[in-house]
Amino acid sequence: MAEANDDRLIALARATPWFMRALTQVRTLGLREWCIGAGAVRNLVWDALHEHATPSALADIDVAHFDADDLSATRDAELQQRLHALAPELPWEVTNQAGVHLWFEGHFGHPVAPLHSLGEAVASWPEYATTVGLRLDDDDRLHVIAPHGLEDLFAMVVRRNPVRVSVETYRERVASKRYAQRWPQVRVIAA
Repeated sequence: MAEANDDRLIALARATPWFMRALTQVRTLGLREWCIGAGAVRNLVWDALHEHATPSALADIDVAHFDADDLSATRDAELQQRLHALAPELPWEVTNQAGVHLWFEGHFGHPVAPLHSLGEAVASWPEYATTVGLRLDDDDRLHVIAPHGLEDLFAMVVRRNPVRVSVETYRERVASKRYAQRWPQVRVIAA
């Protein structure tokens, strides 16, 4: 089942011009470990499953990368500016997952330990349906990063990932994201 879902996700990504363009643009940055993940992947899949003729609006395209050698916010800002210059119509957000622990407490109200890899970072994202990333390699192969699998994503289930997200933050996210209004077939699991 897991491999079938990986293939299904890869096929959806390849069939979606805006998503492939975004992957191609990020690849030009030359990052060692990276992916486009979270809401961009969720929207890609749920829009397809709901047969939306046009893509849902994205708050951002999360570009996650992992570089423990440079945790500066300046580097992420520079990478984001480069992407904006390449594709200004896309809402880029670049985050070095190796440095999340430096700002997490100020943003979410509780401290977290540093992450050790991109996979560990993806595994910590707020809902299981968004703990997914895709990367395009130099040979145009797509790689899926899905540490908790793709079952919730394809079943259209919103479920709290307790790794780093508090119940309060999860409830706030569910209210602000309006999942059921955007995608009526989605089922939200209360925390």
